[in-house]
Amino acid sequence: MTIDVFVDVFKQGIEVILILITPPLLVSLIAGLIIGVLQAATQIHEQTLTFAPKIILTFLTIMFLGSWMLQKLVEYMQEILEKFMGMV
Repeated sequence: MTIDVFVDVFKQGIEVILILITPPLLVSLIAGLIIGVLQAATQIHEQTLTFAPKIILTFLTIMFLGSWMLQKLVEYMQEILEKFMGMV
């Protein structure tokens, strides 16, 4: 295994990870901002009010996009295995 192949596989892995974590993080960020604005407008500063909706929305996002996420991971693993099998 040459260093070029290793760097390429590592780079692709980082790209796949960033693509997969973006939707849940964006949903959590937007939910936190909306709840923060509502808390500021109503002057209710309860820390637990932001926690539950963000967890629920993040879970729903992962539930709805889970098949797409799994498909991306399987495609990445197939590429890695094909590269490794080609080296043998």
